[in-house]
Amino acid sequence: MTRPVTDTARAQAQDLLDFIDASPSPWHAVATCKQRLLAAGFVRLEEFDRWQLEAGGRYFVIRGGSSIIAFTIGSQPLAETGLTMIGAHTDSPGLRLKPRPAENANGLVRLGVEVYGGPILATFADRDLGLAGRVMVRNDVGIESRLVHIDKPLLRLPNLAIHMNREVNEGGLKFNKQTELPLLLGIGDDAQTADAQFRRPLADALGVAPENLMTWELAACDTQKGSFWGADGEFIANSQLDNLASCHAALSALLAVDHPSQTCLVALFDHEEVGSESAAGAGGSLVGDVLQRLAGNFALDGEDLRRLLARSYFISADMAHAWNPNFPSAYEPGHRVLVNAGPVIKHNCNQRYSTGADTAALFMAICEQAGVPCQQYAHRTDLGCGSTIGPIVAARLGIPSVDVGAPMWAMHSIRESAGVIDHADMIAAMTGAFRL
Repeated sequence: MTRPVTDTARAQAQDLLDFIDASPSPWHAVATCKQRLLAAGFVRLEEFDRWQLEAGGRYFVIRGGSSIIAFTIGSQPLAETGLTMIGAHTDSPGLRLKPRPAENANGLVRLGVEVYGGPILATFADRDLGLAGRVMVRNDVGIESRLVHIDKPLLRLPNLAIHMNREVNEGGLKFNKQTELPLLLGIGDDAQTADAQFRRPLADALGVAPENLMTWELAACDTQKGSFWGADGEFIANSQLDNLASCHAALSALLAVDHPSQTCLVALFDHEEVGSESAAGAGGSLVGDVLQRLAGNFALDGEDLRRLLARSYFISADMAHAWNPNFPSAYEPGHRVLVNAGPVIKHNCNQRYSTGADTAALFMAICEQAGVPCQQYAHRTDLGCGSTIGPIVAARLGIPSVDVGAPMWAMHSIRESAGVIDHADMIAAMTGAFRL
């Protein structure tokens, strides 16, 4: 049965679009989370300081500028209640600039890129692209990390005319990653090098001298803002819905729970799209370090820490593949999940997802209590299945885990789509999980 889009759901979706528009890179996403957490009274912790945590306290810690863990300490003893964790990731597939990207190609300046993760490369063609990420800048006292977001059309990946690629509509648009993906910046200037032409807009955006730009981690980003679409505005479109929608839902749920009895934690990691094996990724030590320090602050020994973990529950939140009626053969017939029909529990017996029957049943109960429907998804057996941070975190910590996500279309496109109602349902389910 079709459900109407409520004013609350529309407001939550608009807040999501605003969140994504302010977060064109993992470093921006963490900065946006930081602003919201500070506004809600959370206290920032530094990894190099000694932590002094109190029951009822609200804290967060950042690693590498692109991963963040925030938590509210419950009123009940940790070892007796465990904790509820929700995890997601801050990175999205795309094009990242190389350390020395600029070259003059027959009078045109273009920027070399690396492919980050598994984007749908064709969707980057013929779009107005900006630049976003972090830049290491030399100043009077040393080196500082600065965020930059050039949100005007600066770069472009022009398509080849159909007259020179007659098979494009039958064979699909394909790019050689080394020779055909460099992004056009402008016309070459005989008076300055290609590198100087690249540095100038970057330095202007940061308000520094070009020679003080040391190095960078920059991604091409879409300059088109998020929007509602559909006959009744029931859908949303934006870049990075995978997985900033899950980040936003988890953060919204944590902020909605003021005085929980059980400790609630949100972990948002970088580098999921490239395997999570990094200091800031889910495969690193960040979440384990935080949990050990949390236990240590409340005088829990190793035995109590294991009791804490055994009583805990981890929700790995990443987006799910919604049924696309134009491509019905791509889906498992009995598991066609629909947009605006509720959160999706993701199953894979080969542990690409961490869901078990027991953890799925608990999430079903959470959804039922929150008054939202839920769906179940399994991938076609003859197609390779993606994975998430769920199996990684569950294996490292030994915590029962479930993989869930909101259904979406065009995952890994530069312009993805999802449902307004689904995002509201996901926030409601996550908030319910924190109130168990």
